[in-house]
Amino acid sequence: MKVLGISGSPRRGSTTDQLVQEVLKGVNCDKEFIPLSGKRIGPCIACLSCVKDNVCVLDDDMRQLRDKIVSADAYVIGAANYYSVLNGLAHCFLERWYQFRHREGKAVAGKLGVAVGVGGAMPDAPAQNIMKFFEYNQIECIGSVTAQGSASCFTCGYGETCRAGAIHMFLGPGTKITPEITPDLSKQPDSIAEARRLGAELTRRGVDISP
Repeated sequence: MKVLGISGSPRRGSTTDQLVQEVLKGVNCDKEFIPLSGKRIGPCIACLSCVKDNVCVLDDDMRQLRDKIVSADAYVIGAANYYSVLNGLAHCFLERWYQFRHREGKAVAGKLGVAVGVGGAMPDAPAQNIMKFFEYNQIECIGSVTAQGSASCFTCGYGETCRAGAIHMFLGPGTKITPEITPDLSKQPDSIAEARRLGAELTRRGVDISP
């Protein structure tokens, strides 16, 4: 059994990256982690060129990921909350799974999945989006895990004074940014424990469904 972990965050080393990797730490079989940050993956353009053979014809970094997706037995996919939905890069990546659906395509159907969601607020929103993509592709989602991430307002340089930002909105005017109030996965032991539990469950379920 092989588990493929994908972080859809555009920020390398993000909380999304870390939480996907925590799930993989619980996996006791072949596994691989791939961050999408820095990759060029565009949206599905509905050209329908993939209908004949279930292979997307668009020439970008999704082409190199296709074989890894098809050869994996289970997926751990994470995304960040941008405007109450999963971030654009993750959405483009998952849109391109449309190539697997035609004429009862079974390249990913019947496999297992874990959804990972991160957000300064509402981290469950991207996890729910990922679970819906799993459903469309007939992937059995065995569970989801979420964590609070550090909004870019904590590091942009204007977070303490910007009235439109997360600091002012969630913590109130006059809040000073300190390490103590900055969200960090290491401060969320329940999320780490649940991530590793789901990784172990993926291993168990994978063994159970092995031929």
